[in-house]
Amino acid sequence: MSNHIHLVISAKNHDTSDILRDFKKFTSKQIIKAITEHPGESRKHWMLHIFKQAGEQNSRNTTYQFWRQDNHPVELITSPFINQKLEYIHNNPVVAGIVDKAGEYLYSSARDYYNSKQCGLLELELL
Repeated sequence: MSNHIHLVISAKNHDTSDILRDFKKFTSKQIIKAITEHPGESRKHWMLHIFKQAGEQNSRNTTYQFWRQDNHPVELITSPFINQKLEYIHNNPVVAGIVDKAGEYLYSSARDYYNSKQCGLLELELL
């Protein structure tokens, strides 16, 4: 999805909120860097302006804000609930009209689940 992300994460020795905070911090810096340093990015000024406006509305930011401050964490406890959430996440690009089948979306773990082998962009542990 181009405007949001769904993650299923777990950690043995870390708080998942810390992991999400660090993920957002790292990725936002890398994305802003990629935008500012890419010479052919025609939307550079427009995107940076929007991120700067969002950053100015948040006293905890110094310049830009890429990610929203809120999250919607849900604890996955039962197998049926886990399967429901995975189906929702995997079908998100289908509902948005980006692909016809969930396993076709390049940035989804659905590729791994529906093909029964590691073929996505990231190594993952199937639930």
